Amino acid sequence: MTWGNQNTQEEAFEQMDYALEKGVNFIDTAELYPVPANAETYADTERIIGNWFAQRKNRDKVVLATKIAGPGAYTAHIRTTGFTPDSLREALEGSLTRLKTNYIDVYQLHWPERSANFFGRRDYVLDQNEEWEINFQQILETLDGFIKEGKIRHIGLSNETPWGAMKYLNLSEYKNLPRAKTIQNPYSLLNRTFEVGNAEVSHREQLGLLAYSPLAFGVLSGKYRGGNLPEKSRLKLFPRMKRYSGNEAVAATEAYAKIAEKHRLSLTQLALAFVTDRPFVTSNIIGATTMLQLEENIATATITLSDEILAEIDAVHNQMPNPAP
Repeated sequence: MTWGNQNTQEEAFEQMDYALEKGVNFIDTAELYPVPANAETYADTERIIGNWFAQRKNRDKVVLATKIAGPGAYTAHIRTTGFTPDSLREALEGSLTRLKTNYIDVYQLHWPERSANFFGRRDYVLDQNEEWEINFQQILETLDGFIKEGKIRHIGLSNETPWGAMKYLNLSEYKNLPRAKTIQNPYSLLNRTFEVGNAEVSHREQLGLLAYSPLAFGVLSGKYRGGNLPEKSRLKLFPRMKRYSGNEAVAATEAYAKIAEKHRLSLTQLALAFVTDRPFVTSNIIGATTMLQLEENIATATITLSDEILAEIDAVHNQMPNPAP
């Protein structure tokens, strides 16, 4: 989601070439990207990936996922957002064109249309003025049509709650409609809220987690420790993106850094290996703006944390649970 904003197309090509060479075969994007979202760069990340497919002739080597944006003030430049049949059609056709492909492997709903606790909201608060009406069946029926057309193969959810996930899954079963295969929610050492309710859903319903922000916007790489603010870093360029930078998150990051140092690991290695090892995780969605970052991220796939390290991580988590939801 940095390609087209923090990264050029040339840099993105280099990253994708390297990742594919190292065995990475899953690429996740969204029509909203790059972020922060704006009209000038709308969907440029998809365009870059599409150009890569066109030049490398390697579409068949990649499991490709993208997302339709939900409603919000920061998506007003896209269209009248939401998951109506017309919006779903417009979004999908646009993504197919930009990605230069005739099918999407996993097509995801980026976040719910309804008012719910996602994007950093820890608790659910009832919105007395909410006008949303339950439309899960209509959404699934529309997506079913796309599958029958051969334009998407599977569907997924994102930033979804246990209630929403189960509503979709139950309708799929009772109405013989497409079943969500994945759920893409935040998950990291600083945000393990997925474990509260969604982890059981994931396990019992075989709804695999595509964990995003496993390094918490780079906070868990350690590069911001001690008040550092590196040039060209996300928080330097976009100060408002502080979801993982509160005082409690900083304190927890220091505690995890001490565990990493004790066991001769980098903080990045500790953070990514922890996420990859969780039984409900289908894919750990790494992101990088430099090749050095990407190389370290991919290399963590070979690391398995010991029971001792996991116990120390849980001790910190019990003391400072989910400081950055």
